[in-house]
Amino acid sequence: MSNHIIENLRKEIEAFKADTKTEKVGHVIEVFDGIAKISGLSDIKSSEMVTFQNGETGVALNLEEDTVGVVILGDFSKIKEGNEVKATGKILEIPVGDSLLGRVVSPLGQAIDGKGAIKADKTYPIEKVATGVVTRQSVSEPVATGIKVIDAIIPVGRGQRELIIGDRQTGKTALCIDSILNQKGQNMICVYVSIGQKDSKLRKIEARLEEGGAMAYTVIVSAGASEPAPLSYIAPYAGVAVAEYFMDKGKDVLIIYDDLSKHAVAYREISLLLRRPPGREAYPGDVFYLHSRLLERACRRNAKYGGGSITALPIIETQAGDISAYIPTNVISITDGQIFLETDLFYKGIRPAVNVGSSVSRVGGNAQIKAMKKVAGTLKLDLAQFRELEAFSQFGSDLDESTKRQLERGKRAVEVLKQLQYSPVKTEHQVVTLYALTKGFMDDVPVEKIKAFEQGLTDYSERNAKTFYKEIKDTKMWTNKGEKELEKVIEDYKNSFS
Repeated sequence: MSNHIIENLRKEIEAFKADTKTEKVGHVIEVFDGIAKISGLSDIKSSEMVTFQNGETGVALNLEEDTVGVVILGDFSKIKEGNEVKATGKILEIPVGDSLLGRVVSPLGQAIDGKGAIKADKTYPIEKVATGVVTRQSVSEPVATGIKVIDAIIPVGRGQRELIIGDRQTGKTALCIDSILNQKGQNMICVYVSIGQKDSKLRKIEARLEEGGAMAYTVIVSAGASEPAPLSYIAPYAGVAVAEYFMDKGKDVLIIYDDLSKHAVAYREISLLLRRPPGREAYPGDVFYLHSRLLERACRRNAKYGGGSITALPIIETQAGDISAYIPTNVISITDGQIFLETDLFYKGIRPAVNVGSSVSRVGGNAQIKAMKKVAGTLKLDLAQFRELEAFSQFGSDLDESTKRQLERGKRAVEVLKQLQYSPVKTEHQVVTLYALTKGFMDDVPVEKIKAFEQGLTDYSERNAKTFYKEIKDTKMWTNKGEKELEKVIEDYKNSFS
């Protein structure tokens, strides 16, 4: 009789264990500011998704001895103490697919552009170990941004990570939008991640891309300023997961994070609410890892592993031009160079306001076509010397002829590199303009007429220097025949211009 009871008890215990395996359920013991403390989910994984009784989702971040700290991805006001929470067994993932092109989505992959639901092909985890060294290839293909100062002096290559840094309202986003507009017909998918931006700004960007025909190859992932901090925290990872889907298909992707300063602030907010110990400037100790594991996912794969690349343009906002602050130095040390935009230059009317001295590309000429490499080779040095001489010449009036020549050439170089917003320039046009500048054809053109001269020259040369243009398009470099033709065309145009 007792054996029979024991046998029944054992069967019930085993059945109970089997039941608990199928569904892990916990309970909310505390909820505040988008964070929930949960008991009863002892074997949950880090970054695992959970669902609350009212349908909201969350992500497990803090795994403590007795409780789990969950960040709530949605409206936490409807979640109450004692509510049931179920572990899903899935690491946080986002729906991905070609259907995302031309759409604006939330970091959870839901449509927020009012154009109906998105049918995705598959899902990708938003956190993923970066591509290994063996599968990577060195950066050697250019990303033509259409911005003369970048393509000539601080070139960006496919698979590179180039930081765009500067104070607010210096044109950081404008550079990125121009770069997206210039990818038309360049076989490049673009992903724009908006973190903590106003909805009005996002709508303007979307309208501008739509107008330029760029939404056809662009996905916008947005966590708005009014959204809770957890969505801003996962937005860049969701964006790079979308980018990885296209890279896995062998495509080149350009991803823009606008901006990672707000991302770090959102993470700091979550960490402090989760009672993680604060470090420098109250950021948690792993804030460097936050950005390094994100930016390390940008790479160029070799052909054996399917090819494709992700080029990252992270944006960082500085305070009063201080690039030696905590978050800026963190991201500078992770990326392969930075483009530094300066407020003083912006207000002087030099736009894009790129400080050529503080900006650098650690890939350099590898990310340029041969023709651009040849014409732009001395430009950075010329500009740096011009800045020095300009400062010096303010104090001295007697300057020798060679110094005057350098100053005049420098003034024209600054004028040539100025560019209006939303007007990217084709690579062939850049090569022609810079050829005319560096070979001295513009030295006797008045500074105030340089813009008109440049505009006229590109139109005239495209009609009359057909051999030169064909060589640049086909072989990325000119021959002696092409160069002689271009020189004659520039001389002819100059005579008619003057």
